[in-house]
Amino acid sequence: MSESLEGIVNDTTDHMKKAIGHLEVEISKIRAGKATPMIVDGIHVDYYGNPTPLNQVANVTVADARTLSIQPWEKQMLAPIEKAIMAANIGLTPQNDGNYIRLFLPPLTEERRKELVKRVYNEGEHAKVAIRSIRRDHIEHVKKLQKDGLSEDIAKDGEARIQGITDKFILTVDQHCKDKEKEIMTV
Repeated sequence: MSESLEGIVNDTTDHMKKAIGHLEVEISKIRAGKATPMIVDGIHVDYYGNPTPLNQVANVTVADARTLSIQPWEKQMLAPIEKAIMAANIGLTPQNDGNYIRLFLPPLTEERRKELVKRVYNEGEHAKVAIRSIRRDHIEHVKKLQKDGLSEDIAKDGEARIQGITDKFILTVDQHCKDKEKEIMTV
């Protein structure tokens, strides 16, 4: 019976790691005034009728600290890439010179920085909600095991371990948010 409790605790950790991984991906997309190819992750281009990720139809590179350069593998893809970037509404206007598409990141104002920090903490809150939901679900599993014959002491110990794991991951979320805030607010 305690093997299944151990499985629940391990499952809790695995699910919470996935929630943290998702948070890391989401806050990496929030730009801090520096050009990074992740800004265009998630943009799909109409490639001969199929929605294809931008990085599979073009080479995305950082030209300098505030410029992204996109060079399509095929020249006729310039217009569809430009259209996809505009449709993605990432707040950047593509500049097409016939060979490359360049995205110039404007310098961030203090007001815009504060908006980005709010978005970071909003993503952090989503991650915390996901972690708490995972905790709730796994504690329910422990209670179900207790009904099936697991001793109350072992069940309480399992719930305490799950709560400890939850607390650790909540602190990790807070740390990720503070680090990203520091990155965004650094001029």
